[in-house]
Amino acid sequence: MKTDKQIFELIEKERDRQFENLELIPSENYVSLQVRQALSSELTNKYSEGYPGKRYYGGNTWVDEIEELAKQRAVDLFDAEAANVQPYSGSPANHAVYMALLKPGETSMGMELTSGGHLTHGLKVNFSGHYYNTIGYMVDPKTGIIDYEGVRDLAKKHQPKLIWAGATAYPRIIDFKIFAEIAEEVGAYLAVDMAHFAGLVAGGVYPSPFSYADVVTTTTHKTLRGPRGAMVLTTKKGAQKDPDLATKIDKAVFPGLQGGPHNHQTAAIAVALFEAAQPAFKEYAQNIVANAETLAQAFIQEGVDLVSGGTDTHLMLINLGTDGVSGKDAQEALDAAAITLNKNTVPGETRSPFVASGLRLGTPAITTRGMTPAEMPAIAAWIKRIIDSPTDETLQKKVRGEVIEFTSKFPVP
Repeated sequence: MKTDKQIFELIEKERDRQFENLELIPSENYVSLQVRQALSSELTNKYSEGYPGKRYYGGNTWVDEIEELAKQRAVDLFDAEAANVQPYSGSPANHAVYMALLKPGETSMGMELTSGGHLTHGLKVNFSGHYYNTIGYMVDPKTGIIDYEGVRDLAKKHQPKLIWAGATAYPRIIDFKIFAEIAEEVGAYLAVDMAHFAGLVAGGVYPSPFSYADVVTTTTHKTLRGPRGAMVLTTKKGAQKDPDLATKIDKAVFPGLQGGPHNHQTAAIAVALFEAAQPAFKEYAQNIVANAETLAQAFIQEGVDLVSGGTDTHLMLINLGTDGVSGKDAQEALDAAAITLNKNTVPGETRSPFVASGLRLGTPAITTRGMTPAEMPAIAAWIKRIIDSPTDETLQKKVRGEVIEFTSKFPVP
């Protein structure tokens, strides 16, 4: 068989980019060799439509054991009631929650995109805003913190059946207790999307939502440091409220939204959950937050405006302002300097999400590479130099050389 040189040369170029660049996108990370081995295993050859013990294809003896193991590890790690590990990614996982708990046209609430929410929390161009009546809550524009009383007022006014807590670009710890109280007051289910901070929950540096939520969704990459995949977990509280909740979720995932699961992905999720249960992962989670807090302080010392004034988690948002360089232009300039992050909307946003007035960045990937708080001031200084002179190509080349020399000291797993 002929070798597909073209595609493997492109993969090698991407490998080099990941090794050379400062990977600061907070939803990205480097998985372990064990996870990659599971992803590239013979499991990718097997079709397994259905659930363990109830498949529509034969030959699933070992696949059933793998999926059951992944589910049990998820339940144990997060002290959940039940887990579904089949969702292909985070958006299908969230879609399954809507499908299980709401009828089209019923009302849900979630954080607005410009306040840090995810597309699937109710944005009108997304399925969640297209098929359901979605109400958006916001952060206080002055503090950047969730306006909890505003959430309560909206819930009382609109009487949602489902309330989402969780975000994709919110740098502070979410008060799940208040959300649970609000949901209880209006008779709503509380769903927590912990995709961004699942690894921090597993590592004990972010409060667990499992005592407060009815259902929890998460991706399995980001801070959890696994493959691109997702899970939907039901809680003991949710099971008490609705004994059929886990069954509803399972039916929504399959046959409601998906066909056969990706078995190699399921095995890789199981490996990541095994790794997250080890003592070393707690240290890793602590280091993520320590690096983020130090990086945020370094930005503040550089005179960079951070939404909410800092971070409690793995990520932060730079507010570039509405009159200066856009997030899009800053992202492209930083990319040329071997610094990878993403443009992002900020509270009070006036530009389109494709242009944006902010930058989102975080520390999961650089922490995996062994960087410590000692390295954070240099990273902040590079970023400040570039966003202050986003059209200076000579500066971009100079910083690029400095960054590549710097990252060469920190091997990728």
